[in-house]
This record gives sequence, C-alpha cells and structure tokens, in this order.
Amino acid sequence: MSKSPARAAARPHGRRRAIAPATSALARAASKSGIKPGSDRFGHRSAVVALSLGLLAVAGGGAAATANATDLARTSTTTPTASASATAEGPSEQSVLAQAAAEARTAAEDKSVADKAAADKAAADQAAGAKAAADKAAADKAAADAAAQAAPPQAVTDPAGAQAYAASRLAAYGWGQDQMSALITLWNKESGWSTTATNASSGAYGIVQSLPGSKMASAGADWQTNYKTQIEWGLNYIKERYGSPANALGWHLAHNWY
Repeated sequence: MSKSPARAAARPHGRRRAIAPATSALARAASKSGIKPGSDRFGHRSAVVALSLGLLAVAGGGAAATANATDLARTSTTTPTASASATAEGPSEQSVLAQAAAEARTAAEDKSVADKAAADKAAADQAAGAKAAADKAAADKAAADAAAQAAPPQAVTDPAGAQAYAASRLAAYGWGQDQMSALITLWNKESGWSTTATNASSGAYGIVQSLPGSKMASAGADWQTNYKTQIEWGLNYIKERYGSPANALGWHLAHNWY
C-alpha cells in the first residue's frame, strides 16, 4: 500500500507531539524536587533527567517516565548536600582566628627583640661617644699642660704691685715704713720698677739692677720673671751693704750707682 504525501507529512508531526509529554513531565518532576526552570540546577540536571525519561519512554511508555522523573530529580539533589559537607570539612573559623593570633604574637615578639637590639646599640654608641669625648678632653688637657711646662715663663712687670709687695716686706728686715719713699726713689732711678729692665752697657738686670742678673738666683730660680724674687734679693743686698734704703739712696746720689 502506497503512502500518500499527506500521511508522510503527518508522521513527523506526530513525533514532535510525542516529545511534549516528556518535557512537561520533566518540568513537573523538577518542580516537585524544588528546582525552578531556568536555574543552574535545572539546566545542569535537566539533560540527565530528559535522557532518563526518553529511555523510560522507550522501555515502558510516558507514564513510567513520569513516575520515575521525581526519583531522578530527588537523586540529583544530593550533590549540593555532598558539596556542602565537603566545604564543612575545611578550616573552621576558630582555627583561622587562632592561627592569626599566633602569627600576631610572633610578629610582636620579633618586633620586641628588634627594638631591644636597637636600644642596646644606641646605648652602646652613646657610651662610646661619651668615653671618646672624655678621652679627648683628657688628652687636650695633658697637651696644654705639657705646652705650658715647655714654654718659658712670662715675666710679670707690675710697678704698683711690686712696690706694694716691697712695702709689706720692710718689717721683715727691721725697717719702718719711713724707708719706703727712699726705696721707691732708688729703684725708680735704677729700673723704673720693671722686672725685665736691662742695662745695655753693663748687663745689669731687673728691678734692683743686679750685676750680673744671675746673682738673684740665690733668692729663686724664677729671678728673670718674678718681681717678688728680685725684691727679696734686693732688700737683702741693701741691708747687708748699706743698712737701710735711705743709706743706699745717699750712696747712689753721690756715685750714680749703689
């Protein structure tokens, strides 16, 4: 029996209508399983369910596919539960916080050690600087003292001071202050009471014009610079040679020397 074009065209149309119950069954099964059409879960699992429904339709018809769709959907929903269980097996919030606290303690301890090392170094540097400064000060003082000892002593010329000292020593030689005016006149003529006065022709030296000047060393080693040493030697000379400053002045006026 030959097939008419009308019947041949109707057969594909019948196949498309046979698919519709399976799609509707899939939607109803997904809805019963809590899966919304268009969701990711529906999209990923619908292919599996559709394939299963197709196989069941071949084996037992559309009713069997519809009956088992719910079981397949229910079985497929176990995957999120397993995934959630796997997530729960990861680090807990408490362990993460404990690890962060331990790391913070370690960082604080490291910083404390570094701060102490820096403070110790600063203290050591300060002590070293203070010692270096003290050593330098001591060295400078030693150098200054050595220079002062090596340098020749400076002569002190102070006529007023020298006269005041001579006046204070008259009594030690048995004289009164009435002898002071004669002594001032005598040594004014000889040297002007200058500690370093030197006679260009004879070489006589100092306030008392000792000739030679080294005679005054018997009164002190500083005879060249210290007017007190020179005055002590001169007063003793006047006492032994003339008896008093007035007598020494009288001789000088008569002979222009004493």
